[in-house]
Amino acid sequence: MKSISATSPTQNVHEGGCLCRAVRYRVKAEPVRTSACHCTSCQRRTGSAFGIGAYFRENDVEIVKDDGLKTYEYRSDESGRWLRPQFCTNCGSTVTWTAEALPGMRAVAGGSFDDPKWFKVDRFAWMRSAHPWMIAPQGVQVFEKGSIQQPK
Repeated sequence: MKSISATSPTQNVHEGGCLCRAVRYRVKAEPVRTSACHCTSCQRRTGSAFGIGAYFRENDVEIVKDDGLKTYEYRSDESGRWLRPQFCTNCGSTVTWTAEALPGMRAVAGGSFDDPKWFKVDRFAWMRSAHPWMIAPQGVQVFEKGSIQQPK
């Protein structure tokens, strides 16, 4: 696979994948939105205090290597809408997902980028489920419940 430089001034391309590198992707744009989600489903999905998602238009995300990507669908207890995380069947890493509430969008797990520090989280969602020690940074939108609003 040919590597594309993420530092090129003419292209905003970033790559990443799962822990074992069986699944690889490339994004070709800035994220439309970035979220740290503190809902209990994201806590369980990540095994952490929250999940970070960088949301792109579907056609700006390309899976360039798929040696075991599997989709799991579950529905929110509160809204009844589906979320479809995709994960590596070998190492279990969540790589990407789609949500019924954001048609035409694909989220990429923030920690799965080769350089996960290139984007900034702009919203903290489901803070009512956040751990009591979690404090949102200044300048970040904070939502007690979900932050689903159609991107512009």
